[in-house]
This record gives sequence, C-alpha cells and structure tokens, in this order.
Amino acid sequence: MARLLLDSTVIIDALRGRPAADRLAGLRRRGVEPWVCAISVEEIWRGLRPGEEDVVRRFFGAVRLAPIGVPEGERAGTWRRTFAEQGVTLHQADCLIAAAACGIEASLATANTGDFPMDDVLVEHWPVGE
Repeated sequence: MARLLLDSTVIIDALRGRPAADRLAGLRRRGVEPWVCAISVEEIWRGLRPGEEDVVRRFFGAVRLAPIGVPEGERAGTWRRTFAEQGVTLHQADCLIAAAACGIEASLATANTGDFPMDDVLVEHWPVGE
C-alpha cells in the first residue's frame, strides 16, 4: 500500500469539511494509506477552535503516525543548512515534516508546495478551500 503524509494545510482543509475531506475519504480505496507526523498534530492542536477536540481526536486516531527520530532530525538539519548556504530559508517544522515523509517512504500532500523544495521529497499539490 502506498503512503501519503498529510501536511497541516491538508488536515485543516479536511477537518473543516472542505475538498480535502473528499480526497481523503477515497485514499484507502485507491490503496493509499494516510499518515501524519507529530509536527502537524501540534500545529492542528495549536489552532483548534472551541468544540473541535473530539473531531480532531477521531481524525488522528484513524491515521498512522510517522516517527521523527535521529535520522529525520539529521535529514531536516542537512536540508536547512544546505538551503541556507544557497540563501534560502526553510522552516524547521517543514523540514521535519518532509523528513518524516521520507522516513516512511511516503509522498507529501500539501497546499504549500513551495515550502518543500527538497529534491528527494515527492510532493503532491492539494489545493485547499477550492
């Protein structure tokens, strides 16, 4: 089964009943397993609206959690250093999310493709709110 790590932009869109919700619903039928990482879990919890807790807990209970350990930290740090040497600033959270995707050999679904310029990350553009 193919793996797809969901970025926070996609998760928010899905939780709010926007187009990503329909796309997510069909993933397993197409043989794609949805994953998240702890960085996105934190980002979602930080931005919760009152009353969304139960829905968010159910959502995270239905997807797999990609580990973030030393290999992912090394990869993320290497990307940040390499891109910084080229004058490009990458955010720590984005690099860790991308490294988590690589760690489980998954594609990365995001609305913000520009945040993930790494050559070794297969990024899927999932426009949000459309």
